[in-house]
This record gives sequence, C-alpha cells and structure tokens, in this order.
Amino acid sequence: MSNPTSTTSLTQSPTTTTTTTRSTTAKRQKPHQPDESLLQNLPDDISQLILSLVPPSTLYSVCHSWRRLIYSPSFPPFLSLYALLFSKQTQLQFSSFDPISSKWTPLPPPPPNPHLRFRHPSFISRNLPIQSLSVSNNLLVLLAASADHFLPALTRPLVFNPFTREWSHGPPLHAPRRWCAAGASGGVVYVASGIGSHYNTDVARSVEKWDVIKNVSTSTSHQKGQCPLQKSWRWEKMGKLKDGKFSREAIEAVGWRGKLCMVNVKGDVAKEGVIYDVERDVWEGMPEGMLAGWKGPAAAMEEEILFVVDESKGLLKRYDDVKDDWVVVVENCELFKGAEQVVAAGGRVCVLCGDGVRIAVVDVATPAPGNVRVVDVPSGFQAVTIHVLPRLSCD
Repeated sequence: MSNPTSTTSLTQSPTTTTTTTRSTTAKRQKPHQPDESLLQNLPDDISQLILSLVPPSTLYSVCHSWRRLIYSPSFPPFLSLYALLFSKQTQLQFSSFDPISSKWTPLPPPPPNPHLRFRHPSFISRNLPIQSLSVSNNLLVLLAASADHFLPALTRPLVFNPFTREWSHGPPLHAPRRWCAAGASGGVVYVASGIGSHYNTDVARSVEKWDVIKNVSTSTSHQKGQCPLQKSWRWEKMGKLKDGKFSREAIEAVGWRGKLCMVNVKGDVAKEGVIYDVERDVWEGMPEGMLAGWKGPAAAMEEEILFVVDESKGLLKRYDDVKDDWVVVVENCELFKGAEQVVAAGGRVCVLCGDGVRIAVVDVATPAPGNVRVVDVPSGFQAVTIHVLPRLSCD
C-alpha cells in the first residue's frame, strides 16, 4: 500500500474520563482551493509538511482551510474506528467513526450483499460469530460467518479498502468454514480449524494462509467488485494442528512478532494456548505466564506490544515477554468487564464493551495511561466487531 498512514491518535486527547459523541457535526468542507494560503508567506507544499506534524484534531478546530486540509488526499490519513453494526431494522451494516468530526458513516454494502446470520431463533441467548480482521492496518477483511441452516456464509473473503471505498473478492478457500481461528501477521491472513457444513476432522485441523498485501501491491488494475490479479490470489495449505480443539467457537489469532497467538476458548476459564511461528510453519505451546494471564480478548499494537483485557476484573494488561508475565496498565475499569473484543493501533487500545453500544478508547502511549474515552455506537445499533483503519477517503 502506497498510502501513508498517520499514527495520529484515534480520538482527541481526553480531558475527562468519559465523553460521548456529538449529536451535530460539521459538514464535509470543499477541497482546498489553491488560492487559499495555509500558512502566510509559505508555499502550500511546505505548509503541508509543517501542518502534518500537528494533531488533526487541533487543525480541525482552528480554521476552515486547515479543516479541509486534513481531509485532502495529500494529507496523511488519520486513524478511525470501523465497526460491524447490528440492528433489528437494518440487520448488519459496516460503518466508520471519524474521531475528528465525531461522525459515523456507513460503508458501501459488500458486493454481493452476503446473508450473514448474527441472530438465530434456535439460539436465544447467544449470537452467531461474524469474523473479520484488519490487515497491516490498511484493509478490512470479512472472513467467516454462518448463513441459514448453519452453513458457512462465505466461500471466499470480502476485502474493503478505505482508500478506494470499494469491496473486492478474495480467493476461494479450500474449505469454507465458520467458528474458526482467524488472524493476520505481516500482511498475511491465516485461518485455522473451524467447521464447514458439518464437523470434519480434516477441516478442524487444517490451516490456510493468503498473502493479501503481496497481491494488492503487485496489482495494477482491477474491476470494481473483483480482486486484482484474481488468478494469482490463492490460499496455501500449511502445517496442521494436532487436534480439532480450536473449532469450538470463533477464535482471534493475534499477530505478535512474527507469530500467531491464540487460545481455544474465550473468557476467564481453563483453556489451552498455542503459538504458530509463521516463518517456520511450526505450532508450539504458549508460555505458561502468557496463558495464565490470557483472561479475555487480546490484541497487539503494530504486532509488537501485546495487550489483554481481563474481562472478569476489568483490567487492561500488557505482556512482558522477558518475565513471561502481565503488567497492569488500567485497573478496576467497569467498562472492561465482559469485554467482547479489543484492538490496538496508533497508541490507543479500543475495547468493545459487553453491552455492544460503547467502545472504550485508552491512551497507552502516554507515560501514565489510564484516561478512558467512550465512543457511543449509533442509536439503535449494537457493535458486533471493531477495527482500526485509516479514515475513509472523501467522495
């Protein structure tokens, strides 16, 4: 991907512990006009270099010309929240939250619009998982879900590019599946285990990988709704798991320092953990300390710093690989109890709260992290999954 991604904060620096989204937002301004000077007595190209060092939230609040600048194609895109939202009226919808204007914007529907089951009459107290992930903080990949009659909803992934605002198809999976382990490392997507139309030992032990970024970067052109160089896009079969224990439910495989880390069940319960070395194609046991503290959803910041939310105690912890132990970053936060998912990027950790209508954003880049900002999902919706990607390009 040639587009630069700013490491600017996902949200403005909080001054209080909680903040809700604004009910009114400014309309998107017209593109910057060449006759308007950004900085007095300086050419615009020099001015843009200087202003790119200023947080977008500050530029947005100063003047209209600077506000237009941060949404222009020449300005490094700031990071935004993306969410798959559910409501009884509209069912499922992908949307993006702009942290500068505090505005939610629906994404174009995937082509064709797949029939994904999040609720089912046979499961009153449980939602069906819909698995999606971000790849190299640039692309959103919709990977696995259930359709009617509990069949796999997707035979191949769907990919959304925020820079083009378009969806495209990925390559067909060797074995379409649901309730699998899914993750990404270094621009490569991995799926492991899972269930197809019925339980099959071979599928439950299988592992496949797809090098997304390599295919995207070598593409020169493509039709809307189709993947570029489609014939070269393919899933490769990798080394198998020793058993099918990871097909019990949807599992997040967290990319961390060239490895994928995952546990076979969610929550603060006894579990089994494994680590997959993506270079050596080898499965290994998870270190004892890492497994002991893995008591909720986890994520890795830039695939380097591993965080986990203890959903029972309301703790945010960071893994110390030298001591094989977890260090508490935020403690006794009610918002973290029952957390559904966590993502990390741009110096922020974002936690999808258990009620599905709030997203807690924690600044972990400051010397004394702990300030928590709350982003509310649109009224009438519930967030199913969340991701962090560059802001949507302007229409």
